Amino acid sequence: MHQEPIRTAGQPLATASKALIMIHGRGGSAADILSLAAHLQVQGFALLAPQATQSTWYPNSFLAPTAQNEPWLTDALAAVGRTVAEAQAVGITTENIYFLGFSQGACLTLEYVARHAMHYGGVVAFTGGLIGDQIYPDTYAGDFAATPIFIGTSNPDMHVPVDRVRASTKLLTILGAHVTEKIYPNMGHTITQEEISLANNLIFGQ
Repeated sequence: MHQEPIRTAGQPLATASKALIMIHGRGGSAADILSLAAHLQVQGFALLAPQATQSTWYPNSFLAPTAQNEPWLTDALAAVGRTVAEAQAVGITTENIYFLGFSQGACLTLEYVARHAMHYGGVVAFTGGLIGDQIYPDTYAGDFAATPIFIGTSNPDMHVPVDRVRASTKLLTILGAHVTEKIYPNMGHTITQEEISLANNLIFGQ
């Protein structure tokens, strides 16, 4: 599988004490999601954004049976893992690694951290949920140790059903995360200033 390079911004990895891994949505790019950092309280963070091949992490809906999104889903999770490894290679510990994703990137973000639950700095999911035709608890393991997670979404959203968001919140909580879930009526498939403010206050303002 062709590996796209990881784009970086913000503080150079070699001198950063914290890292934010940013995961773009379907049809987006690493450059797009990195531009969001201008609105976040992430001064001093190294910013790392993997790029999906042909701008999509997996071809079908995140609600499809996972087998229908293979081998792309496994490759996408591995791309996130490689990005985490880059931060760890310079000595940034997991409690200083943060994640942020939008839409398909939010789904991939939540799926990755739930499969590797541990004490992270924090997680922001702008419109996303755990991946699969249903949530299979046996897929997930570990202990978030009170990692703060923010999930914001619209009711309705054309891609992400609210019931999947709520079920994801429940599972993440069982794994020990402190989840703040905000469901906005008719927000649309976007990121709002209120969500950014909450992410700054709940996740990056610690």
